[in-house]
Amino acid sequence: MNKAELIDAIAKDAKLTKADAKKALEALTGACAKSLKKGDKVALIGFGSWSVSKRAARTGRNPQTGANIKIAAKKVVRFKAGAALAKTVK
Repeated sequence: MNKAELIDAIAKDAKLTKADAKKALEALTGACAKSLKKGDKVALIGFGSWSVSKRAARTGRNPQTGANIKIAAKKVVRFKAGAALAKTVK
């Protein structure tokens, strides 16, 4: 499912216009992104939670040349499915 299909599904299920569904989806994703940027955790009970974790610097290998390269440390977003979502997908 892509963003347009998700907007269509939200509009249909919530009986909203596609424009309102798009605004709602963008508000949700924007609020989640702001919260994660601050380092907070975002949790939707039954669906899942997102958190930010640090990935340490490491040494990698260039597959074309075989040369070692340094990969910088960075922050990554992690998602853990909630119990209800995991049960639904099972």
